[in-house]
Amino acid sequence: MDQELLILQFQQKNVQAYEKLYNMYCNSISGVVNTIVKNDEVAQEITQDVFIKAWNKSETYSAKKGRFFTWILNIARNAAIDYTRSKKFKQSKQNLNADFFVDIIESNDSLETATETIGLKEFVTKLGDKCKAVIELLYFKGFTQKEASEELEMPIGTIKTRNRNCIGELRTMLGV
Repeated sequence: MDQELLILQFQQKNVQAYEKLYNMYCNSISGVVNTIVKNDEVAQEITQDVFIKAWNKSETYSAKKGRFFTWILNIARNAAIDYTRSKKFKQSKQNLNADFFVDIIESNDSLETATETIGLKEFVTKLGDKCKAVIELLYFKGFTQKEASEELEMPIGTIKTRNRNCIGELRTMLGV
């Protein structure tokens, strides 16, 4: 079927056209969303919301302004970014601590990978309390340097220096 006709039918609220376009693009859109939110389930939910939004706003699409895929991709990107700025997303990131994060790393059948994961946890716990606090906020809880600065009540310059020094300590421990 001609894509222009399919899009026109989609704009006229044809359910079969919606299904065909969804099947054509859902994996690509979900992949882009997942790259931003880094959670498969959330990416699937956002993807479904994106297609519903596109359905409800289909009259705003114009082939003169660009391709349909680009239009729906922009909707998806904006929805994913909006989600990462949401209170729900930030709370989900703040509920993780370093020990939990290390334990949930996907395990493979490879003994080397499992040993590496256990080793990482060991090295992080060997860091001083100040380093652990900064590393946990920045890398395990997803805080920005500014947010970590506010949380730890330290100047942002101190956070940046401590982060650099702590990562240097980890590299030295790991022999990297």
